[in-house]
Amino acid sequence: MNRATTARVAGLACAMLTLSIAAPATAATAERAGRSRPQVGNVRKAMEALAKSAGVVGAIGEVYVDGKRVGKGSAGSRLLGGKRGRIPAGSRYRIGSQTKQITATVLLQLVQEGRLSLDDKLSKVLPEVAAQGLVERADDITVRELIRHTSGIPDFFDSGRFDDFDFTTYYRPVDLVKASRSLPRTGEPGEKFSYSNTNYVLIGMIIERLTGRTLSDEFTRRIFAPLRMKSTYLTFKPPQGIKGPHGHGYFPDAEGRPRDADRQNASFGGAAGGIVSTAHDISVFRRAFSQGRLLPPALQQEIVPPAPKPQASGATPPPRVCGGEPALELQAGSGPGFAAVTFATPDGRLQFAVSATLSVSNMTFDPAALNKAAEAVLCPTK
Repeated sequence: MNRATTARVAGLACAMLTLSIAAPATAATAERAGRSRPQVGNVRKAMEALAKSAGVVGAIGEVYVDGKRVGKGSAGSRLLGGKRGRIPAGSRYRIGSQTKQITATVLLQLVQEGRLSLDDKLSKVLPEVAAQGLVERADDITVRELIRHTSGIPDFFDSGRFDDFDFTTYYRPVDLVKASRSLPRTGEPGEKFSYSNTNYVLIGMIIERLTGRTLSDEFTRRIFAPLRMKSTYLTFKPPQGIKGPHGHGYFPDAEGRPRDADRQNASFGGAAGGIVSTAHDISVFRRAFSQGRLLPPALQQEIVPPAPKPQASGATPPPRVCGGEPALELQAGSGPGFAAVTFATPDGRLQFAVSATLSVSNMTFDPAALNKAAEAVLCPTK
C-alpha cells in the first residue's frame, strides 16, 4: 500500500475527531466561573506507560491549566532500540491533521473580513481550478463544503501516484488536486461527510490567492506571531523537516522492516497536515481558539463534525475519554512514524498535548494507548 495512502486511512478515525468543536467560551466567562484548578495526574508516569505500549518508540507530553504548564514528561527513546536517550519534553513534533483547524481558522478570518463568503462557489474563489477542469462540479461546491469535508472531492492520496518513500520530489498543491481528478467523486456536493485532504489543499490555495502571501507567511502573520507560537512553523517543500532534537518514528517497508520515517515529503502536508509544533505552542492555540480569541462564535461553529450516525437499538455507545467528565475535545493527527493528539476542555482552561513516535504503521497502532495516557493525566481519580 502507498505510504501516503496508508497514513490517510490510518488517520481517518482521528480526523473525524479533528473537526469536533464545542460551543466557544470567552476568557471572561472562564474568569467569572471562579472554579478551582482542575486536578491533573503525573504526566511523566503517563508517558512511561505510553512508551511501553506496543509500537511506541518514544512519547512526550505536557499539560496546561489556565495557560500555565503544570506537568510534563518524556519516556522511551529518540531512536529505535533505546538509542540516543529520551526525547526532550519540549521538542517539536508533527501535528498532522491538527493543522486543518488552523487552516480553517485562517480561512474563516478572511470570511470575517469580507474577503469571501462561505456560500461562494469554488469556481469563483479559484477560477483556475474550474477553467482547467481540475475539480468536477467546481460550479456547485461551496467554501463551507470544503471546510466540512462534504464537497465530494476525492482524496489525492487515494490516486496511488505517489511513491512510498519518495522524500525529495516536490509536488505543487495543484499537482495534488490534479491527482484527485482521476478518482470518482465520493458524493454530491453537501450530501455527506467524506474526509479528503484535497479539500484543505484547495483551502490553502484559496488563502494564498486572496492574500497574495504564501500560506506559511499567512499562518505566521495571523496565528503564530500574535499567539507567540515561536517554535511552530509550516512545512510544505522537501527537505523541510523537524528542527532541533526530536524523536524519530518508523514505518514498515515492503518487506515489513521498520524504516526511519523522519524524512517525509513535505509536499503532502501543507494546509492539510504540514505544521510542526510543540506541546506548549499547540496548547496555546487551543486555548485561544476555545476562548473565542481567533473567531467569533458563529464562524467558529463552521468547523463542525458530521452528524453522528444513530446507534442501533440496544447498541453500546463508544467509550468517551474520562467517561465524558471532564468534557473533552480532541484534535488528532497521524502519519508515517507518529501519532499526536491534543485533548482540551471546551472552556479553554485545560490542555494536554501528547506525541508518540512509532515503530509500526500508524494504521495498525492502537490509539487507545493515547486515550489511556489522557485519562491518567486528566481524570486521575477515576
